[in-house]
Amino acid sequence: MNIVQAATTLIATLALAACGLGETAATATLQAKQAEQAQQQMTQLKQQIDQANALNNQRLQQATENAQ
Repeated sequence: MNIVQAATTLIATLALAACGLGETAATATLQAKQAEQAQQQMTQLKQQIDQANALNNQRLQQATENAQ
């Protein structure tokens, strides 16, 4: 193998490795964004559950007061 072939092979190998790293970074970024969205959805769901519980507690308290 001459020096030109070796250099070409090295450049091609580095280019392919860079593509793989770029793809890995893009995948990691997407997964991080999806995790953030899932966390936001869980936070919203928890808030909705807390609001529903507060309303139910208020209704229970009113019903208890009216029964006395």
